[in-house]
Amino acid sequence: MPGIPDMVQSGVFLMEGAAGPQEVLIDVPGGEPRGIAIIGHPQPLLGGNARHKVPHFLARALCDAGWLVARPNFRGAGRSAGAHDAGIGETDDVLDLHASLRASRPGLPVALVGFSFGAFVLARAASRLAAGGDPAWRVCLAGMPWGEVEGGRRYDTPRDLPEALVIHGERDERVPLGSIMEWARPARQAVVVVPDADHFFTGRLPVLRRLVLGWLAG
Repeated sequence: MPGIPDMVQSGVFLMEGAAGPQEVLIDVPGGEPRGIAIIGHPQPLLGGNARHKVPHFLARALCDAGWLVARPNFRGAGRSAGAHDAGIGETDDVLDLHASLRASRPGLPVALVGFSFGAFVLARAASRLAAGGDPAWRVCLAGMPWGEVEGGRRYDTPRDLPEALVIHGERDERVPLGSIMEWARPARQAVVVVPDADHFFTGRLPVLRRLVLGWLAG
């Protein structure tokens, strides 16, 4: 599968995927990158895309901290071809992007950072990478859905993510905190709860940034 070209400056790229062209926003730091971060965006069926405020905020923070950041638009979002595939095809696309980025910058650690639906997709990708013996260097998942959420959608989020940083808002109105604790309990997965934060971490984005950057600095 043709990948994206060598990334020497920030921009928007189209890479060929299983469903057709996939749009990827790239943010390149000023110096030599310390690593690569793939950021997943919220639910496209609700208007989510790579330019949403949360992935955009995290992309700028990570780029400023020296990371080369890739924000794919999932199927049907932005200029990406295809139709929403409930996270199945989207996971395949993320894995293809992961392979392309690693080929373009061999030796750099790769982190997966997902928000909302993007956290579900990147959790699936992280699980697949780990099962294949090539785990992501770090995984950060914020506002991740599990079970039935607002709107009647259901998510069977994998639990085999022992090295993941899971962050959730205390007042998340789309994915109640009790749901994510139910997801975490069987695997004894730690969950970082941001007090008084809603699903979009309104007014709490600096806290989210600090948590993510701290995890990736380890």
